[in-house]
Amino acid sequence: MKNKTWFWILLFAVLAAAGAGVYLLRGGGGTMADIYVDGELYKRVDLTAVAVPYDIPVKTQYGYNVVHVEHGAVSVIRSDCPEQICVHQGAITDSRVPIVCLPHHLVIQIEEP
Repeated sequence: MKNKTWFWILLFAVLAAAGAGVYLLRGGGGTMADIYVDGELYKRVDLTAVAVPYDIPVKTQYGYNVVHVEHGAVSVIRSDCPEQICVHQGAITDSRVPIVCLPHHLVIQIEEP
């Protein structure tokens, strides 16, 4: 009976160590949102680490945007561009479609691990 108990303890310890190794090899990071202006990285945000939503003002020579960051999602909530396409797009949560504000040369992309 003791041998079975030790077998299960050892098996779970090996599985936990393997899981931790995979986590560390993959970087252990979460979903990142990269904000670019003119193709240059303006700011990088770890969306999985956001506990309290907050706003990032992005003021450039092209105009003004307010990027809203929350756990797992990012959006543009305000812009002084004429079309407001970036605002109407809403929040993105994955890497399928970036947020783009052409008049302000702003791109927000999500990178998933």
